[in-house]
Amino acid sequence: MILRISVGMRAVWYLFNEMEEKKSKISYFSANITPIISVSLVLLLLGIVGLLGIAANSLTDYVKENIGFDVIVNNNASQQEIDELKRLWTKAPYVSSVKYISKEDALQSWEKETGENLIEMIGVNPLSAEFEVRVKAKYVSVDSLNKIEHALKQMSAIDSIQMHKDVVEQINSNLKNVMLVLGSILIMLVVISFVLINNTVRLAVYSRRFIIHTMKLVGATPGFIRRPFILTNILNGLIASLVAVALLSGLLYYVVEVNRDYAGLVDVSQIGVVYGGLVVTGVVMCAVAALLSTNRFISLNYDDLFTK
Repeated sequence: MILRISVGMRAVWYLFNEMEEKKSKISYFSANITPIISVSLVLLLLGIVGLLGIAANSLTDYVKENIGFDVIVNNNASQQEIDELKRLWTKAPYVSSVKYISKEDALQSWEKETGENLIEMIGVNPLSAEFEVRVKAKYVSVDSLNKIEHALKQMSAIDSIQMHKDVVEQINSNLKNVMLVLGSILIMLVVISFVLINNTVRLAVYSRRFIIHTMKLVGATPGFIRRPFILTNILNGLIASLVAVALLSGLLYYVVEVNRDYAGLVDVSQIGVVYGGLVVTGVVMCAVAALLSTNRFISLNYDDLFTK
């Protein structure tokens, strides 16, 4: 029994030596260039969709933080009350920026835009001082704005508040629809990606199905047979993901060169997350595909190797 196992393992060792000699005649990349290119193109599509989602979210946040609300100050409000409002919005967690426009500044803006001198026409300055408050993106919702409005209405220095709730509702609705579409596309791409990668890896394993059967005959365990296929495809996935990262970097560079305004939509940390996700996705998908394909051919009988 021991002699049979020893002979079997020597045969396996001899078989792997033969495989290595054949690999030395055909370079690694020439044998795996097709799977690497196929996987890299699939990962590139995933990366593009991921960056589009991040850019859409960043653009929406930028738009949200430029909405906010306007507060008209009561004409009878004292300078002390106005200063209290300034301090309030300086410390408020929901404020991203605040701009105070005095009655004099409002009058100058009116004269500059219309060319009319209200003092000469009416005799007094009818305009009121106001605050332009811009709210942080996470507070730009109808519920949050209602709470802010209710608290501000209790202050006697405030005459009226102009909340742009209809615009906020429209933006949030559009963002939800965009994210739903991008999320659906991403899920579809992940499923399609796995199918394509699985088929690519399966073809590579299929070409070696008789070697797998021979290894079974000489006593190699399933784990011993699977190991080289899984390791090879992990390396393929890693190389393919790096190729996809390089292509995506070139695409990003081109887009930023065309329009510098796009540079602020996605920061370096977010790009790093996408790149890391591509590497992990490529390696895991190739490894799982190799595992499934190898298990399938390990379980087949000799006669089935010609038909499946």
